[in-house]
Amino acid sequence: MVGNDAHPVFRELLPTPGGEVDLAAAYAHPVGLDRPWVRANMVSSADGGAIGPSGRSRDLSSPADRRVMGVLRGLCDVVLVGANTARVEDYGPVKDRASWAELRGGRPATPPVAVVSRSLDLPGRLLTDAPGHARTIVFTVASAPAARRAHVARHADLVVVDGASVTPAHIVNALAARGLYRVLTEGGPHLLAEFTAAGLLDELCLALSPRLLGAGAPRIVSGGPGTPGAPGHASVQSTPVRIAHLLTADDTLFARYVR
Repeated sequence: MVGNDAHPVFRELLPTPGGEVDLAAAYAHPVGLDRPWVRANMVSSADGGAIGPSGRSRDLSSPADRRVMGVLRGLCDVVLVGANTARVEDYGPVKDRASWAELRGGRPATPPVAVVSRSLDLPGRLLTDAPGHARTIVFTVASAPAARRAHVARHADLVVVDGASVTPAHIVNALAARGLYRVLTEGGPHLLAEFTAAGLLDELCLALSPRLLGAGAPRIVSGGPGTPGAPGHASVQSTPVRIAHLLTADDTLFARYVR
């Protein structure tokens, strides 16, 4: 079977080699969730780099990768992203797709974006262009600039937490209070490191791009203060995962790992 840019064909390699894959079924969430399920979607080069020459992950993307990303966004309740990734990748609100009608299952047409930012330096359209049913959710701290806090509060749902930083627990608890259990985080590497260190990452969907970047590119998990792999951190955390499936399309591998 041969795909094209508009309709790449996905084949299953594991656990059972077979024919074309129904992506919605392959990436379905667990049934009957009674707590938030945090799924990460990331892309890396074949030698482990998380960003390409332009400094963006989109350098590693492909039509097949964007197809998976679209399905994951259609399935989720909220898209979670760190502020630096939102700026570098120029995030805006999630756009509606006609193909999502069945995936959304009676939920609003698009999921909101939730972004974590201490400085509140965010892409303007992420705040001003979000539809009423999916207002952007912004997590910040009390020390954030007052003028920016006032501006964000006019356009988005602002969540201000006590303490020096927004923790994964703050995020998960606030999203759960809103009934947003199917959480899709798209990074970046520092946010993913924090969720991994906190033991709150349930699933990793990893696209392995057929590109080599060489030395210098960061990994999909890059330690911030207090996280494994950060300078001065004495230990490395090992989180066992199992592979739920391995798919392929257009020379890209799509692995789904579950904790």
